[in-house]
Amino acid sequence: MKVTKAQAQTNRAHIVETASTLFRERGYDGVGVADLMAAAGFTHGGFYKHFGSKTDLMAEAASCGLAQSADAATGVDLADFVKHYLSREHRDKPGDGCTMAALCADAARQPESVKAAFAAGIERQLAGPAHHEGRPVDKASDKARARRIALTAQAIGAVVLSRSCPDDAPLADEILEVCRAHILAQLSDKGLT
Repeated sequence: MKVTKAQAQTNRAHIVETASTLFRERGYDGVGVADLMAAAGFTHGGFYKHFGSKTDLMAEAASCGLAQSADAATGVDLADFVKHYLSREHRDKPGDGCTMAALCADAARQPESVKAAFAAGIERQLAGPAHHEGRPVDKASDKARARRIALTAQAIGAVVLSRSCPDDAPLADEILEVCRAHILAQLSDKGLT
């Protein structure tokens, strides 16, 4: 039975979304093509009808996950976002969470196409509302950019450090609590909450 062009595009999108989740859960090296395709409900042989290589899929899945993360943060109160982001709930569900917190360290060891997808996603996140409203972003005049970089790095770093500890370790929770309180205090001091 021949698959229509529309169905092939739907299948490809489903594979990319499944890969995005599995890569966040297990890392790039923790997911094989056969496992990925089985999780998406397809045969291993069908992979190469959609992608030239696993690296191609990794880059596309990174772009998908980073876009989803950016969209999830759009329009959300910043203090509420920080409270959720630096919570055990978020930390304990990497497959449903932030692509950057789950995969930045893995991306650093991947080919340029994956790194480029991360760089574009990070820029999109740093652009904030201007990107989502379709306005041009002038990096040179964006005075808040340095603050967004620092807050983003601290939040992602807190999740990464917390995840590196045993789940029940008091340190894992302490990292989240300290960084959450610090970021919320910074936001309050700047009048951003």
